[in-house]
Amino acid sequence: MKKYVIIALVILAAVAFLIVPLFGNKITERATFAFKDNIAVPIGSSAKLEILPGQGIEKIELRLGNDVIKTWEDVSGNVAYNLETKNMNLGAKQLIVRSFYGEDDFDNDRRMLRIVSDIKPTRLTAVIEKEYPHDPRNFTQGLEFYKGKLFEGTGDPGHTGQTKIGEIDLETGTFKNDQFISLDANYFGEGITILNDKLYQLTWQKGKCFVYDVNALDQISISEEFTYLGEGWGLCNNGVSLIMSDGSEHITFRNPETFEIEKTLNVYNHLGPIVSLNELEWINGRIYANIWQGDEIIVIDPTSGKVLERIDAIDIVINGRGNGEVLNGIAYQAEENKLYLTGKNWPSLFEVSVQ
Repeated sequence: MKKYVIIALVILAAVAFLIVPLFGNKITERATFAFKDNIAVPIGSSAKLEILPGQGIEKIELRLGNDVIKTWEDVSGNVAYNLETKNMNLGAKQLIVRSFYGEDDFDNDRRMLRIVSDIKPTRLTAVIEKEYPHDPRNFTQGLEFYKGKLFEGTGDPGHTGQTKIGEIDLETGTFKNDQFISLDANYFGEGITILNDKLYQLTWQKGKCFVYDVNALDQISISEEFTYLGEGWGLCNNGVSLIMSDGSEHITFRNPETFEIEKTLNVYNHLGPIVSLNELEWINGRIYANIWQGDEIIVIDPTSGKVLERIDAIDIVINGRGNGEVLNGIAYQAEENKLYLTGKNWPSLFEVSVQ
Protein backbone atom coordinates (compact mmCIF):
# COMPACT_ATOMS: atom_id res chain seq x y z
CA MET A 1 0.00 0.00 0.00
CA LYS A 2 2.78 2.38 0.95
CA LYS A 3 4.28 1.79 -2.47
CA TYR A 4 1.13 3.05 -4.23
CA VAL A 5 0.86 6.06 -1.94
CA ILE A 6 4.42 7.06 -2.72
CA ILE A 7 3.82 6.69 -6.47
CA ALA A 8 0.65 8.80 -6.20
CA LEU A 9 2.50 11.52 -4.30
CA VAL A 10 5.25 11.59 -6.94
CA ILE A 11 2.66 11.91 -9.72
CA LEU A 12 0.86 14.73 -7.87
CA ALA A 13 4.16 16.59 -7.35
CA ALA A 14 5.02 16.29 -11.03
CA VAL A 15 1.58 17.54 -12.06
CA ALA A 16 1.87 20.44 -9.63
CA PHE A 17 5.29 21.28 -11.02
CA LEU A 18 3.79 21.56 -14.50
CA ILE A 19 0.62 23.39 -13.51
CA VAL A 20 2.17 26.15 -11.37
CA PRO A 21 4.15 27.80 -14.20
CA LEU A 22 1.05 27.69 -16.42
CA PHE A 23 -1.41 29.17 -14.02
CA GLY A 24 0.69 30.79 -11.32
CA ASN A 25 2.78 33.01 -13.63
CA LYS A 26 2.19 34.79 -16.96
CA ILE A 27 3.99 33.69 -20.10
CA THR A 28 6.20 36.72 -20.77
CA GLU A 29 7.72 37.05 -24.21
CA ARG A 30 8.68 40.62 -25.13
CA ALA A 31 7.43 42.43 -28.20
CA THR A 32 10.07 42.81 -30.91
CA PHE A 33 10.57 44.55 -34.22
CA ALA A 34 9.84 42.25 -37.15
CA PHE A 35 13.09 43.36 -38.87
CA LYS A 36 16.49 42.37 -37.54
CA ASP A 37 18.75 45.07 -38.98
CA ASN A 38 18.88 48.80 -38.39
CA ILE A 39 17.09 50.84 -41.05
CA ALA A 40 17.76 54.01 -43.05
CA VAL A 41 15.18 56.21 -44.78
CA PRO A 42 15.43 59.53 -46.67
CA ILE A 43 14.20 62.51 -44.71
CA GLY A 44 10.57 63.24 -45.51
CA SER A 45 9.76 59.57 -46.14
CA SER A 46 7.91 57.15 -43.88
CA ALA A 47 9.72 54.46 -41.93
CA LYS A 48 7.45 51.41 -42.21
CA LEU A 49 7.66 49.53 -38.92
CA GLU A 50 6.19 46.14 -38.03
CA ILE A 51 6.07 44.87 -34.45
CA LEU A 52 5.58 41.30 -33.22
CA PRO A 53 3.60 41.57 -29.98
CA GLY A 54 4.73 38.56 -27.92
CA GLN A 55 2.56 37.09 -25.13
CA GLY A 56 1.46 38.00 -21.63
CA ILE A 57 2.02 41.71 -22.30
CA GLU A 58 -0.31 44.36 -20.88
CA LYS A 59 0.88 47.26 -23.05
CA ILE A 60 3.34 48.05 -25.86
CA GLU A 61 5.02 51.42 -26.45
CA LEU A 62 6.87 52.57 -29.55
CA ARG A 63 9.53 55.10 -28.60
CA LEU A 64 11.89 57.33 -30.54
CA GLY A 65 14.66 58.00 -28.05
CA ASN A 66 12.89 59.19 -24.91
CA ASP A 67 9.68 60.17 -26.70
CA VAL A 68 6.64 57.87 -26.76
CA ILE A 69 5.32 57.80 -30.34
CA LYS A 70 2.49 55.27 -30.04
CA THR A 71 0.88 52.99 -27.42
CA TRP A 72 -1.07 49.75 -27.92
CA GLU A 73 -3.00 47.71 -25.35
CA ASP A 74 -4.41 44.18 -25.57
CA VAL A 75 -2.55 43.44 -28.80
CA SER A 76 -3.17 39.99 -30.24
CA GLY A 77 -1.56 40.22 -33.69
CA ASN A 78 1.27 41.96 -35.52
CA VAL A 79 1.21 45.76 -35.46
CA ALA A 80 2.17 48.05 -38.39
CA TYR A 81 3.08 51.71 -38.00
CA ASN A 82 4.32 54.36 -40.43
CA LEU A 83 6.74 56.74 -38.73
CA GLU A 84 6.89 60.09 -40.54
CA THR A 85 10.34 61.74 -40.76
CA LYS A 86 9.57 65.09 -42.41
CA ASN A 87 9.97 67.04 -39.16
CA MET A 88 13.07 65.17 -37.99
CA ASN A 89 16.74 66.08 -38.33
CA LEU A 90 19.32 64.07 -40.24
CA GLY A 91 21.17 61.52 -38.16
CA ALA A 92 20.88 58.30 -36.18
CA LYS A 93 18.05 57.85 -33.70
CA GLN A 94 17.12 54.98 -31.41
CA LEU A 95 13.86 53.10 -31.95
CA ILE A 96 12.53 51.20 -28.94
CA VAL A 97 9.63 48.78 -28.51
CA ARG A 98 8.86 48.61 -24.79
CA SER A 99 6.81 45.69 -23.47
CA PHE A 100 4.98 46.18 -20.15
CA TYR A 101 4.14 43.17 -17.97
CA GLY A 102 3.05 45.38 -15.08
CA GLU A 103 3.34 49.01 -14.03
CA ASP A 104 7.09 48.88 -13.36
CA ASP A 105 7.93 45.63 -15.14
CA PHE A 106 9.04 46.13 -18.73
CA ASP A 107 11.54 45.01 -21.36
CA ASN A 108 12.97 46.73 -24.47
CA ASP A 109 13.84 45.76 -28.02
CA ARG A 110 16.05 48.30 -29.82
CA ARG A 111 16.99 49.23 -33.39
CA MET A 112 18.68 52.28 -34.94
CA LEU A 113 16.85 54.48 -37.41
CA ARG A 114 19.12 56.57 -39.63
CA ILE A 115 17.60 59.58 -41.39
CA VAL A 116 19.62 60.31 -44.55
CA SER A 117 19.45 63.10 -47.11
CA ASP A 118 16.72 62.96 -49.75
CA ILE A 119 18.98 64.32 -52.51
CA LYS A 120 22.02 62.96 -54.34
CA PRO A 121 24.86 65.52 -54.36
CA THR A 122 25.75 67.18 -57.66
CA ARG A 123 29.19 66.18 -58.94
CA LEU A 124 31.50 69.08 -59.87
CA THR A 125 35.21 69.47 -60.62
CA ALA A 126 37.85 71.91 -59.36
CA VAL A 127 39.85 73.32 -62.28
CA ILE A 128 43.23 75.07 -61.87
CA GLU A 129 43.19 78.70 -63.00
CA LYS A 130 46.47 79.91 -61.51
CA GLU A 131 49.30 78.51 -59.41
CA TYR A 132 51.11 80.29 -56.58
CA PRO A 133 54.01 79.17 -54.37
CA HIS A 134 53.27 77.76 -50.94
CA ASP A 135 55.82 77.13 -48.20
CA PRO A 136 56.17 73.33 -48.03
CA ARG A 137 57.16 73.63 -44.38
CA ASN A 138 53.61 74.72 -43.55
CA PHE A 139 51.43 71.84 -42.34
CA THR A 140 48.27 73.69 -43.36
CA GLN A 141 45.38 73.45 -40.92
CA GLY A 142 43.48 76.67 -41.59
CA LEU A 143 43.40 79.11 -44.50
CA GLU A 144 41.28 82.25 -44.71
CA PHE A 145 41.05 85.66 -46.36
CA TYR A 146 40.09 88.63 -44.22
CA LYS A 147 39.77 92.15 -45.63
CA GLY A 148 41.77 91.11 -48.68
CA LYS A 149 44.61 89.54 -46.67
CA LEU A 150 45.39 85.81 -46.60
CA PHE A 151 46.03 84.14 -43.23
CA GLU A 152 47.27 80.63 -42.56
CA GLY A 153 47.41 78.46 -39.46
CA THR A 154 49.63 75.36 -39.30
CA GLY A 155 49.90 72.21 -37.24
CA ASP A 156 52.87 70.52 -35.61
CA PRO A 157 53.09 66.80 -36.49
CA GLY A 158 56.64 66.59 -35.15
CA HIS A 159 55.66 68.16 -31.81
CA THR A 160 58.60 70.55 -32.05
CA GLY A 161 56.73 73.84 -31.64
CA GLN A 162 55.94 74.39 -35.33
CA THR A 163 52.34 75.51 -34.87
CA LYS A 164 52.23 78.95 -36.49
CA ILE A 165 49.72 81.54 -37.53
CA GLY A 166 50.11 84.74 -39.53
CA GLU A 167 49.50 86.66 -42.76
CA ILE A 168 50.72 85.02 -45.97
CA ASP A 169 52.33 86.83 -48.90
CA LEU A 170 50.42 85.35 -51.82
CA GLU A 171 53.29 85.92 -54.26
CA THR A 172 55.92 84.13 -52.16
CA GLY A 173 53.80 81.69 -50.15
CA THR A 174 55.62 82.58 -46.93
CA PHE A 175 54.60 84.49 -43.82
CA LYS A 176 54.65 88.19 -44.67
CA ASN A 177 57.75 89.96 -43.33
CA ASP A 178 58.59 86.63 -41.67
CA GLN A 179 56.14 87.52 -38.86
CA PHE A 180 53.97 84.88 -37.24
CA ILE A 181 52.72 83.68 -33.87
CA SER A 182 53.89 80.26 -32.74
CA LEU A 183 52.68 77.99 -29.95
CA ASP A 184 54.85 75.67 -27.91
CA ALA A 185 55.03 71.93 -28.58
CA ASN A 186 52.17 71.24 -26.15
CA TYR A 187 49.70 72.55 -28.72
CA PHE A 188 48.91 71.22 -32.18
CA GLY A 189 47.27 74.03 -34.12
CA GLU A 190 44.12 73.30 -36.12
CA GLY A 191 41.52 75.40 -37.96
CA ILE A 192 41.38 79.19 -37.93
CA THR A 193 38.78 81.83 -38.71
CA ILE A 194 38.50 85.61 -38.34
CA LEU A 195 35.40 87.46 -37.17
CA ASN A 196 35.13 91.10 -36.11
CA ASP A 197 38.93 91.52 -36.09
CA LYS A 198 39.35 88.49 -33.81
CA LEU A 199 41.37 85.56 -35.09
CA TYR A 200 40.29 82.22 -33.56
CA GLN A 201 42.65 79.23 -33.56
CA LEU A 202 41.61 75.71 -32.54
CA THR A 203 43.93 73.10 -31.07
CA TRP A 204 43.66 69.42 -31.87
CA GLN A 205 43.42 67.48 -28.59
CA LYS A 206 43.96 70.10 -25.88
CA GLY A 207 40.43 71.53 -25.91
CA LYS A 208 41.68 75.10 -26.31
CA CYS A 209 40.66 77.86 -28.69
CA PHE A 210 43.04 80.82 -28.68
CA VAL A 211 41.88 84.28 -29.74
CA TYR A 212 44.12 87.06 -31.11
CA ASP A 213 43.67 90.64 -32.27
CA VAL A 214 44.14 90.22 -36.02
CA ASN A 215 45.48 93.78 -36.26
CA ALA A 216 48.18 93.17 -33.67
CA LEU A 217 49.58 89.75 -34.52
CA ASP A 218 53.10 91.18 -34.36
CA GLN A 219 52.62 91.60 -30.61
CA ILE A 220 52.35 87.82 -30.24
CA SER A 221 49.73 87.98 -27.51
CA ILE A 222 46.65 85.88 -26.84
CA SER A 223 43.75 88.15 -25.96
CA GLU A 224 41.29 85.40 -24.95
CA GLU A 225 41.03 81.64 -24.75
CA PHE A 226 38.12 79.22 -24.58
CA THR A 227 37.86 75.56 -23.65
CA TYR A 228 35.77 72.84 -25.26
CA LEU A 229 35.26 69.08 -25.05
CA GLY A 230 36.50 66.76 -27.79
CA GLU A 231 38.85 67.44 -30.66
CA GLY A 232 39.20 70.60 -32.74
CA TRP A 233 39.63 70.25 -36.52
CA GLY A 234 38.20 72.90 -38.85
CA LEU A 235 36.79 76.37 -38.22
CA CYS A 236 34.96 79.03 -40.20
CA ASN A 237 32.21 81.59 -39.57
CA ASN A 238 29.03 82.90 -41.18
CA GLY A 239 29.44 86.46 -39.88
CA VAL A 240 27.48 85.66 -36.73
CA SER A 241 28.55 82.27 -35.35
CA LEU A 242 31.74 80.23 -35.32
CA ILE A 243 31.34 76.91 -37.16
CA MET A 244 33.53 74.02 -36.02
CA SER A 245 34.29 70.44 -37.09
CA ASP A 246 35.74 67.71 -34.86
CA GLY A 247 36.66 64.93 -37.29
CA SER A 248 33.23 63.27 -37.16
CA GLU A 249 30.06 63.97 -39.18
CA HIS A 250 29.10 66.70 -36.71
CA ILE A 251 29.40 70.44 -37.29
CA THR A 252 28.89 72.70 -34.29
CA PHE A 253 27.82 76.34 -34.31
CA ARG A 254 29.31 78.29 -31.39
CA ASN A 255 28.84 81.73 -29.90
CA PRO A 256 31.96 83.84 -30.71
CA GLU A 257 31.80 85.66 -27.37
CA THR A 258 31.40 82.62 -25.10
CA PHE A 259 32.18 79.62 -27.34
CA GLU A 260 29.00 77.99 -26.07
CA ILE A 261 27.22 75.59 -28.44
CA GLU A 262 24.30 77.12 -30.33
CA LYS A 263 23.36 74.12 -32.48
CA THR A 264 24.84 70.98 -34.03
CA LEU A 265 24.36 69.65 -37.57
CA ASN A 266 24.72 66.05 -38.70
CA VAL A 267 26.22 66.02 -42.20
CA TYR A 268 24.64 63.34 -44.43
CA ASN A 269 24.37 62.52 -48.09
CA HIS A 270 21.77 60.13 -49.55
CA LEU A 271 23.73 57.10 -48.32
CA GLY A 272 24.71 58.06 -44.79
CA PRO A 273 26.98 60.24 -42.65
CA ILE A 274 30.09 61.98 -44.01
CA VAL A 275 32.81 61.62 -41.40
CA SER A 276 36.31 63.10 -41.09
CA LEU A 277 35.10 66.64 -41.81
CA ASN A 278 38.20 68.81 -41.58
CA GLU A 279 39.04 72.33 -42.79
CA LEU A 280 35.95 74.52 -43.32
CA GLU A 281 35.10 77.65 -45.30
CA TRP A 282 31.89 79.67 -45.49
CA ILE A 283 31.15 80.64 -49.09
CA ASN A 284 27.96 82.38 -50.21
CA GLY A 285 25.74 80.88 -47.56
CA ARG A 286 27.15 77.34 -47.68
CA ILE A 287 29.80 75.40 -45.79
CA TYR A 288 32.67 73.96 -47.82
CA ALA A 289 34.57 71.13 -46.12
CA ASN A 290 37.69 69.10 -46.77
CA ILE A 291 37.38 65.38 -46.06
CA TRP A 292 40.52 64.22 -44.27
CA GLN A 293 42.58 61.94 -46.53
CA GLY A 294 40.13 62.53 -49.37
CA ASP A 295 40.49 64.16 -52.78
CA GLU A 296 37.20 66.02 -52.79
CA ILE A 297 35.46 68.91 -51.10
CA ILE A 298 31.82 68.73 -50.09
CA VAL A 299 29.33 71.60 -49.99
CA ILE A 300 26.90 71.51 -47.05
CA ASP A 301 23.52 73.13 -46.47
CA PRO A 302 24.05 74.95 -43.12
CA THR A 303 20.38 74.57 -42.18
CA SER A 304 19.80 70.86 -42.74
CA GLY A 305 23.28 69.31 -42.96
CA LYS A 306 22.52 67.84 -46.40
CA VAL A 307 25.48 67.44 -48.77
CA LEU A 308 24.54 69.49 -51.83
CA GLU A 309 27.65 69.10 -53.98
CA ARG A 310 30.82 67.04 -54.24
CA ILE A 311 33.78 68.82 -55.82
CA ASP A 312 36.36 66.46 -57.31
CA ALA A 313 39.83 67.90 -56.62
CA ILE A 314 41.99 64.97 -57.70
CA ASP A 315 43.71 67.02 -60.45
CA ILE A 316 44.65 69.63 -57.83
CA VAL A 317 46.16 66.88 -55.68
CA ILE A 318 48.10 65.34 -58.59
CA ASN A 319 49.50 68.70 -59.72
CA GLY A 320 50.13 70.26 -56.33
CA ARG A 321 50.89 67.73 -53.65
CA GLY A 322 54.55 67.13 -54.42
CA ASN A 323 56.04 65.41 -51.38
CA GLY A 324 53.35 66.86 -49.14
CA GLU A 325 50.42 65.34 -47.32
CA VAL A 326 46.67 65.51 -47.88
CA LEU A 327 44.50 68.19 -49.46
CA ASN A 328 43.59 70.63 -46.68
CA GLY A 329 43.09 74.35 -47.06
CA ILE A 330 40.14 76.27 -48.53
CA ALA A 331 40.15 80.07 -48.77
CA TYR A 332 37.60 82.28 -50.50
CA GLN A 333 38.39 85.87 -51.47
CA ALA A 334 34.93 87.39 -51.57
CA GLU A 335 36.03 90.75 -53.01
CA GLU A 336 37.27 89.07 -56.20
CA ASN A 337 35.09 85.93 -56.02
CA LYS A 338 38.13 83.66 -56.11
CA LEU A 339 38.59 80.26 -54.50
CA TYR A 340 42.00 78.93 -53.40
CA LEU A 341 43.06 75.41 -52.41
CA THR A 342 46.23 73.90 -50.97
CA GLY A 343 47.34 71.04 -48.71
CA LYS A 344 49.59 70.08 -45.84
CA ASN A 345 53.26 70.69 -46.76
CA TRP A 346 52.34 71.42 -50.37
CA PRO A 347 54.73 73.51 -52.51
CA SER A 348 51.79 75.11 -54.34
CA LEU A 349 48.56 76.99 -53.69
CA PHE A 350 45.97 77.13 -56.49
CA GLU A 351 43.35 79.58 -57.58
CA VAL A 352 40.56 77.34 -58.90
CA SER A 353 37.17 77.49 -60.55
CA VAL A 354 34.40 74.97 -59.94
CA GLN A 355 32.73 73.52 -63.02
